[in-house]
Amino acid sequence: MANNISWPLITCLADGEYHSGEYLGQQLGVGRAAIWKMVQQLQQAGLLIESVRGRGYRAAGGIDLLNAESINAQLSLAAKHCVSTLQVVRQIGSTNSTLATGEYGAGAVMLAEQQTAGRGRRGRSWVSPLASNIYLSVRWHFHQGIANLEGLSLAVGVALAEALGFHGVDDVQLKWPNDLWLKGKKLGGVLVEIGGDVNGDCYAVVGVGLNIAMPKAVAQDIDQPWIDLASVGVTDSRNAIAASLISHLVVLLSSYQVQGFARYKSAWLARNALQGQSVSVTGAAQLTGKVVGLSESGGLVLQTLSGEQVINGGEVSVRKVVQA
Repeated sequence: MANNISWPLITCLADGEYHSGEYLGQQLGVGRAAIWKMVQQLQQAGLLIESVRGRGYRAAGGIDLLNAESINAQLSLAAKHCVSTLQVVRQIGSTNSTLATGEYGAGAVMLAEQQTAGRGRRGRSWVSPLASNIYLSVRWHFHQGIANLEGLSLAVGVALAEALGFHGVDDVQLKWPNDLWLKGKKLGGVLVEIGGDVNGDCYAVVGVGLNIAMPKAVAQDIDQPWIDLASVGVTDSRNAIAASLISHLVVLLSSYQVQGFARYKSAWLARNALQGQSVSVTGAAQLTGKVVGLSESGGLVLQTLSGEQVINGGEVSVRKVVQA
Protein backbone atom coordinates (compact mmCIF):
# COMPACT_ATOMS: atom_id res chain seq x y z
CA MET A 1 0.00 0.00 0.00
CA ALA A 2 2.78 2.42 0.94
CA ASN A 3 4.27 2.36 -2.56
CA ASN A 4 0.92 3.45 -4.06
CA ILE A 5 0.76 6.71 -2.12
CA SER A 6 0.25 9.74 -4.36
CA TRP A 7 2.60 12.44 -3.15
CA PRO A 8 1.33 14.99 -5.69
CA LEU A 9 -2.14 14.53 -4.18
CA ILE A 10 -0.74 15.00 -0.67
CA THR A 11 0.86 18.25 -1.82
CA CYS A 12 -2.45 19.47 -3.27
CA LEU A 13 -4.34 18.66 -0.07
CA ALA A 14 -1.69 19.97 2.33
CA ASP A 15 -3.33 23.41 2.59
CA GLY A 16 -6.35 21.94 4.39
CA GLU A 17 -8.83 23.52 1.94
CA TYR A 18 -11.53 21.72 -0.04
CA HIS A 19 -10.61 20.80 -3.61
CA SER A 20 -13.01 19.22 -6.06
CA GLY A 21 -12.27 15.86 -7.61
CA GLU A 22 -12.31 17.58 -11.00
CA TYR A 23 -9.68 20.13 -9.92
CA LEU A 24 -7.47 17.47 -8.37
CA GLY A 25 -7.77 15.32 -11.47
CA GLN A 26 -6.65 18.25 -13.62
CA GLN A 27 -3.66 18.87 -11.39
CA LEU A 28 -2.59 15.23 -11.44
CA GLY A 29 -3.65 14.42 -15.00
CA VAL A 30 -6.03 11.65 -14.02
CA GLY A 31 -9.79 11.09 -13.83
CA ARG A 32 -12.05 11.63 -10.83
CA ALA A 33 -12.33 7.88 -10.24
CA ALA A 34 -8.55 7.68 -9.93
CA ILE A 35 -8.59 10.56 -7.42
CA TRP A 36 -11.17 8.69 -5.35
CA LYS A 37 -8.93 5.61 -5.22
CA MET A 38 -5.91 7.74 -4.28
CA VAL A 39 -7.85 9.36 -1.45
CA GLN A 40 -8.79 5.93 -0.14
CA GLN A 41 -5.12 4.98 -0.10
CA LEU A 42 -4.24 8.10 1.87
CA GLN A 43 -7.00 7.35 4.36
CA GLN A 44 -5.74 3.79 4.79
CA ALA A 45 -2.25 5.21 5.39
CA GLY A 46 -3.61 7.16 8.34
CA LEU A 47 -4.27 10.64 6.90
CA LEU A 48 -7.60 12.21 7.84
CA ILE A 49 -9.09 13.07 4.44
CA GLU A 50 -12.68 14.29 4.43
CA SER A 51 -15.06 14.04 1.47
CA VAL A 52 -18.12 16.32 1.18
CA ARG A 53 -20.48 16.11 -1.78
CA GLY A 54 -20.42 19.32 -3.77
CA ARG A 55 -17.22 20.56 -2.12
CA GLY A 56 -14.68 17.84 -2.75
CA TYR A 57 -11.85 16.58 -0.57
CA ARG A 58 -9.75 18.14 2.15
CA ALA A 59 -7.15 17.09 4.68
CA ALA A 60 -8.70 18.19 7.97
CA GLY A 61 -6.30 20.62 9.62
CA GLY A 62 -3.94 20.49 6.66
CA ILE A 63 -0.83 18.33 6.27
CA ASP A 64 2.31 19.63 7.96
CA LEU A 65 4.90 18.57 5.38
CA LEU A 66 8.61 18.63 6.11
CA ASN A 67 10.70 21.11 4.16
CA ALA A 68 14.50 21.07 4.11
CA GLU A 69 14.79 24.80 3.40
CA SER A 70 12.52 25.66 6.33
CA ILE A 71 14.39 23.35 8.70
CA ASN A 72 17.76 24.74 7.60
CA ALA A 73 16.58 28.29 8.17
CA GLN A 74 15.58 27.47 11.76
CA LEU A 75 18.79 25.70 12.79
CA SER A 76 20.91 27.38 15.43
CA LEU A 77 24.05 29.13 14.19
CA ALA A 78 26.24 26.50 15.86
CA ALA A 79 24.27 23.70 14.19
CA LYS A 80 24.61 25.28 10.75
CA HIS A 81 28.38 24.93 11.09
CA CYS A 82 27.99 21.23 11.97
CA VAL A 83 25.45 20.05 9.39
CA SER A 84 27.08 19.14 6.07
CA THR A 85 23.90 18.10 4.22
CA LEU A 86 20.24 18.08 5.19
CA GLN A 87 17.85 16.04 3.11
CA VAL A 88 14.12 15.39 3.37
CA VAL A 89 12.89 12.30 1.55
CA ARG A 90 9.30 11.31 1.01
CA GLN A 91 9.62 7.60 1.60
CA ILE A 92 12.53 5.34 2.50
CA GLY A 93 13.18 2.02 4.14
CA SER A 94 15.17 3.39 7.07
CA THR A 95 17.00 6.69 7.49
CA ASN A 96 19.53 4.97 9.77
CA SER A 97 20.30 2.21 7.28
CA THR A 98 20.69 4.75 4.49
CA LEU A 99 23.13 6.99 6.38
CA ALA A 100 25.15 3.95 7.46
CA THR A 101 26.29 3.46 3.86
CA GLY A 102 29.58 4.91 2.67
CA GLU A 103 27.80 7.46 0.50
CA TYR A 104 27.32 9.88 3.40
CA GLY A 105 29.85 11.90 5.35
CA ALA A 106 30.01 13.42 8.80
CA GLY A 107 27.24 15.86 9.57
CA ALA A 108 24.77 14.34 7.11
CA VAL A 109 21.15 14.66 8.26
CA MET A 110 18.21 12.83 6.74
CA LEU A 111 14.50 13.10 7.55
CA ALA A 112 11.71 11.03 6.04
CA GLU A 113 8.00 11.61 5.68
CA GLN A 114 7.56 7.86 5.96
CA GLN A 115 9.70 4.81 6.66
CA THR A 116 8.70 1.44 5.32
CA ALA A 117 11.28 -0.46 7.39
CA GLY A 118 11.81 1.74 10.43
CA ARG A 119 13.71 0.01 13.22
CA GLY A 120 13.96 0.25 16.97
CA ARG A 121 16.27 -1.57 19.33
CA ARG A 122 16.47 -5.37 19.47
CA GLY A 123 15.23 -5.67 15.89
CA ARG A 124 11.80 -4.28 16.65
CA SER A 125 9.93 -2.43 13.92
CA TRP A 126 9.23 1.29 14.41
CA VAL A 127 5.73 2.31 13.36
CA SER A 128 6.30 5.16 10.90
CA PRO A 129 3.04 6.56 9.49
CA LEU A 130 3.35 9.07 6.73
CA ALA A 131 3.57 12.85 7.20
CA SER A 132 2.74 12.58 10.90
CA ASN A 133 5.79 12.22 13.13
CA ILE A 134 9.54 12.85 12.94
CA TYR A 135 11.98 10.23 11.72
CA LEU A 136 15.50 11.59 11.44
CA SER A 137 19.06 10.33 11.44
CA VAL A 138 22.42 12.06 11.79
CA ARG A 139 25.80 10.63 10.86
CA TRP A 140 28.91 11.68 12.77
CA HIS A 141 32.56 10.64 12.64
CA PHE A 142 34.91 10.12 15.59
CA HIS A 143 38.64 9.42 15.80
CA GLN A 144 39.23 7.89 19.22
CA GLY A 145 37.48 4.58 18.74
CA ILE A 146 34.15 2.98 19.46
CA ALA A 147 35.07 2.43 23.12
CA ASN A 148 34.90 6.19 23.69
CA LEU A 149 31.24 6.33 22.63
CA GLU A 150 29.83 4.63 25.73
CA GLY A 151 26.75 6.40 26.98
CA LEU A 152 26.12 8.19 23.68
CA SER A 153 22.49 7.08 23.38
CA LEU A 154 21.79 8.39 26.90
CA ALA A 155 23.42 11.74 26.12
CA VAL A 156 21.31 11.96 22.97
CA GLY A 157 18.21 11.49 25.10
CA VAL A 158 19.22 14.44 27.27
CA ALA A 159 19.77 16.64 24.20
CA LEU A 160 16.39 15.73 22.74
CA ALA A 161 14.58 16.34 26.03
CA GLU A 162 16.22 19.76 26.31
CA ALA A 163 15.24 20.56 22.73
CA LEU A 164 11.60 19.76 23.47
CA GLY A 165 11.73 22.21 26.35
CA PHE A 166 11.89 24.98 23.74
CA HIS A 167 8.45 23.85 22.58
CA GLY A 168 6.85 23.95 26.00
CA VAL A 169 7.40 20.29 26.92
CA ASP A 170 9.46 20.51 30.09
CA ASP A 171 8.64 17.20 31.75
CA VAL A 172 10.14 14.66 29.34
CA GLN A 173 11.67 11.72 31.20
CA LEU A 174 14.27 9.23 30.01
CA LYS A 175 13.98 5.47 30.29
CA TRP A 176 17.26 3.59 30.11
CA PRO A 177 18.77 3.15 27.64
CA ASN A 178 17.04 4.94 24.78
CA ASP A 179 13.39 5.94 25.32
CA LEU A 180 11.77 9.34 25.81
CA TRP A 181 8.75 9.24 28.10
CA LEU A 182 6.03 11.76 28.78
CA LYS A 183 3.31 11.24 31.39
CA GLY A 184 4.39 7.62 31.81
CA LYS A 185 4.07 6.77 28.11
CA LYS A 186 6.54 6.46 25.25
CA LEU A 187 7.02 9.67 23.27
CA GLY A 188 10.04 8.67 21.22
CA GLY A 189 13.13 6.55 20.93
CA VAL A 190 16.79 6.66 19.97
CA LEU A 191 18.71 4.09 17.93
CA VAL A 192 22.50 4.56 17.81
CA GLU A 193 24.36 2.31 15.38
CA ILE A 194 28.16 2.36 15.35
CA GLY A 195 30.76 1.10 12.91
CA GLY A 196 34.50 1.34 12.36
CA ASP A 197 37.61 0.79 14.46
CA VAL A 198 37.42 -0.05 18.15
CA ASN A 199 40.42 2.19 18.83
CA GLY A 200 40.54 4.48 15.79
CA ASP A 201 38.33 6.05 13.17
CA CYS A 202 34.65 5.18 13.58
CA TYR A 203 31.21 6.59 12.95
CA ALA A 204 27.84 6.72 14.64
CA VAL A 205 24.43 7.02 13.03
CA VAL A 206 21.97 8.45 15.52
CA GLY A 207 18.35 7.76 14.68
CA VAL A 208 15.43 9.53 16.36
CA GLY A 209 11.75 8.70 16.18
CA LEU A 210 9.39 11.17 17.83
CA ASN A 211 5.60 11.04 17.98
CA ILE A 212 4.14 14.36 16.84
CA ALA A 213 0.57 13.56 15.76
CA MET A 214 0.08 9.80 15.63
CA PRO A 215 -2.83 8.77 13.37
CA LYS A 216 -5.32 6.62 15.26
CA ALA A 217 -5.61 4.34 12.24
CA VAL A 218 -2.06 3.02 12.76
CA ALA A 219 -1.84 3.32 16.55
CA GLN A 220 -3.20 -0.21 16.95
CA ASP A 221 0.13 -1.52 15.65
CA ILE A 222 2.01 -0.11 18.66
CA ASP A 223 2.53 -2.69 21.39
CA GLN A 224 3.01 -0.35 24.37
CA PRO A 225 1.44 2.78 25.88
CA TRP A 226 2.36 5.81 23.77
CA ILE A 227 1.78 9.54 23.63
CA ASP A 228 2.33 12.28 21.06
CA LEU A 229 3.00 16.01 21.25
CA ALA A 230 -0.36 16.92 19.75
CA SER A 231 -2.16 15.31 22.67
CA VAL A 232 -0.43 17.65 25.14
CA GLY A 233 -1.25 20.78 23.14
CA VAL A 234 1.94 21.32 21.14
CA THR A 235 1.04 23.09 17.90
CA ASP A 236 4.52 24.02 16.61
CA SER A 237 5.26 22.77 13.11
CA ARG A 238 7.22 19.60 12.50
CA ASN A 239 9.83 21.73 10.74
CA ALA A 240 10.37 23.87 13.85
CA ILE A 241 10.55 20.83 16.13
CA ALA A 242 12.92 19.03 13.76
CA ALA A 243 15.20 22.08 13.65
CA SER A 244 15.37 22.15 17.45
CA LEU A 245 16.14 18.43 17.68
CA ILE A 246 18.86 18.64 15.03
CA SER A 247 20.38 21.78 16.54
CA HIS A 248 20.79 20.16 19.96
CA LEU A 249 21.86 16.82 18.53
CA VAL A 250 24.68 17.95 16.25
CA VAL A 251 26.14 20.26 18.89
CA LEU A 252 26.24 17.29 21.28
CA LEU A 253 27.91 15.11 18.67
CA SER A 254 30.52 17.76 17.84
CA SER A 255 31.75 17.84 21.45
CA TYR A 256 31.06 14.29 22.65
CA GLN A 257 34.49 12.94 21.81
CA VAL A 258 36.01 15.45 24.24
CA GLN A 259 33.32 15.69 26.92
CA GLY A 260 31.99 12.14 26.89
CA PHE A 261 29.03 10.95 28.93
CA ALA A 262 30.26 12.66 32.11
CA ARG A 263 28.95 15.98 30.79
CA TYR A 264 25.40 14.55 30.61
CA LYS A 265 25.20 12.11 33.52
CA SER A 266 23.60 14.42 36.09
CA ALA A 267 21.12 15.77 33.55
CA TRP A 268 20.13 12.22 32.60
CA LEU A 269 19.67 11.22 36.24
CA ALA A 270 17.44 14.25 36.81
CA ARG A 271 15.08 12.84 34.15
CA ASN A 272 15.42 9.15 35.09
CA ALA A 273 11.93 7.70 34.63
CA LEU A 274 12.72 4.57 36.64
CA GLN A 275 14.66 6.00 39.60
CA GLY A 276 13.82 3.98 42.70
CA GLN A 277 11.56 1.66 40.74
CA SER A 278 11.74 -2.13 40.76
CA VAL A 279 12.51 -3.44 37.28
CA SER A 280 13.14 -6.70 35.52
CA VAL A 281 15.96 -7.00 33.01
CA THR A 282 15.86 -9.59 30.25
CA GLY A 283 18.52 -10.38 27.69
CA ALA A 284 21.97 -11.84 28.26
CA ALA A 285 21.27 -11.47 31.98
CA GLN A 286 18.03 -12.08 33.86
CA LEU A 287 17.81 -9.74 36.84
CA THR A 288 15.32 -8.04 39.08
CA GLY A 289 16.26 -5.08 41.23
CA LYS A 290 15.70 -1.46 42.16
CA VAL A 291 17.11 1.28 39.92
CA VAL A 292 19.57 3.32 42.00
CA GLY A 293 21.61 5.21 39.39
CA LEU A 294 24.11 5.07 36.55
CA SER A 295 27.72 4.03 36.26
CA GLU A 296 30.28 6.52 34.95
CA SER A 297 29.94 5.02 31.45
CA GLY A 298 26.14 5.05 31.45
CA GLY A 299 25.37 1.55 32.68
CA LEU A 300 22.18 1.07 34.69
CA VAL A 301 22.90 0.37 38.37
CA LEU A 302 20.49 -2.00 40.10
CA GLN A 303 20.29 -2.87 43.78
CA THR A 304 19.65 -6.62 43.81
CA LEU A 305 19.47 -9.23 46.54
CA SER A 306 23.14 -10.00 45.88
CA GLY A 307 24.26 -6.36 45.89
CA GLU A 308 24.65 -3.64 43.27
CA GLN A 309 24.96 -4.79 39.68
CA VAL A 310 25.60 -2.76 36.53
CA ILE A 311 23.67 -3.45 33.34
CA ASN A 312 25.46 -2.18 30.28
CA GLY A 313 23.95 -1.47 26.87
CA GLY A 314 23.23 -4.16 24.35
CA GLU A 315 20.37 -6.47 23.60
CA VAL A 316 18.56 -6.04 26.89
CA SER A 317 15.06 -4.98 27.85
CA VAL A 318 14.18 -3.15 31.06
CA ARG A 319 10.58 -3.11 32.26
CA LYS A 320 8.98 -1.82 35.43
CA VAL A 321 7.81 -4.55 37.77
CA VAL A 322 4.07 -4.27 38.38
CA GLN A 323 3.37 -4.80 42.05
CA ALA A 324 0.57 -7.24 42.84
